[in-house]
Formats: sequence, C-alpha cells, structure tokens
Amino acid sequence: MQYTYCFANTSLVLRLMTYLSGQLSLDLMSVTVIYLVDRWIVRIKLSHELLPPLKGNFLSFLKENGYAFKLSAKDCDALAALDLGVSVADVASLYSAVIVSHGELHPEDIEAFFKKFVCGLGYCPPSLT
Repeated sequence: MQYTYCFANTSLVLRLMTYLSGQLSLDLMSVTVIYLVDRWIVRIKLSHELLPPLKGNFLSFLKENGYAFKLSAKDCDALAALDLGVSVADVASLYSAVIVSHGELHPEDIEAFFKKFVCGLGYCPPSLT
C-alpha cells in the first residue's frame, strides 16, 4: 500500500515526519521525499493495508496538511528504480529529480537540505518555509 501526497513547504513535511515516527502501527516500508521547485512530494509505502479506524486517521492527517498527488511517468520510473535498490544519487542524476530522502524516516535530511539550499540561494523561497 502506498500514499503519495504533496505538501506546500518544509514545515508541513517535517510535521509529517514527526507524525509518522509516532505511528508504530503503520509498519512503514519506506518514505521518499522529493523536492520540486514549488512543493514537496512524499511517497509513503506501507507493508500492509491499514484497518479502517487507523486508515481514517492517517488519511485525515494527510489531507489536513497536503493533498493527494498523481505522479508523472518519469517520477514513477524514478521511484521504481529506488525500490529496486538503485542509489539515490544515480536515480537523481538519471531522472533529474531532487530526492531529499529515501528509505527510513530521516527528518534530519530534510533539515540539512533546507539549510544548504537557503544558504546557496541567499533567501528562503515559500516552499522552504
């Protein structure tokens, strides 16, 4: 089971990471975070279908903070390559994607990306607030 959602800024993605880290019953397989110029895409892979009460709470959280996102064919191919074990660097290069994090939850990757990106730009775009 997987869910792909779009988030407007870094704060919302970090809120999601905090939420996911507290939900042990979700049984995460992987979480992939991709940065686009004006938004963040997060794919959450679970090892099994959620039961109705937990699924409702989970979807409510996702919908309160972001919205469901349909991936392009290129993005689907990039995610499939990651799932096959191709390195993040190789997938990023091959598919011209900014993959901030893949695998286990790594909120520190998102924070490091934010700091490096803002430092390089010299200002903070709205999608990185």
